Amino acid sequence: MVTRLLLVADTHVPKRARALPDAVRRTASDVDLIVHAGDWVTGDLLDELSALGTVCGVWGNNDGEDLRSRLPEIARADIDGVRVAVVHETGAATGREKRMDAAFPETDLLVFGHSHIPWDTVTPKGLRLLNPGSPTDRRRQPACTFMTLTLADGDVRDVLLHEIPRA
Repeated sequence: MVTRLLLVADTHVPKRARALPDAVRRTASDVDLIVHAGDWVTGDLLDELSALGTVCGVWGNNDGEDLRSRLPEIARADIDGVRVAVVHETGAATGREKRMDAAFPETDLLVFGHSHIPWDTVTPKGLRLLNPGSPTDRRRQPACTFMTLTLADGDVRDVLLHEIPRA
């Protein structure tokens, strides 16, 4: 079994963008699971993504009670032998790997957001850390981004960072 995932975070719709970029919508329709690591801003985006596919998501610091009542702070799933956790914020980049090893000892893949900065590292204990950046607010990055990957037989494979061309 192979499961294809879309990773997004920090969409901030409609504050940073009126809508999700078309590239994200197309990809969402073509994967098995949409993972959103928080800062949706409104429940309308959760509804929109849920209409496109299965969503595993968490709330972020910019999400109000409407989203906090529908989503957990931390989501966990076992997908094709990969123990996945999703959280919005992991703190400062310095020391992140050690902190996440301690905070998520029974996890193989941790998806997070908050910084709008793409991140792909492996901790000393083997935990894969992925932040897809933001598809709508690049901040200090050269482009807006999202990620895709596959999970199969207990492995994280084919991690790709996708840049969204500027309009």
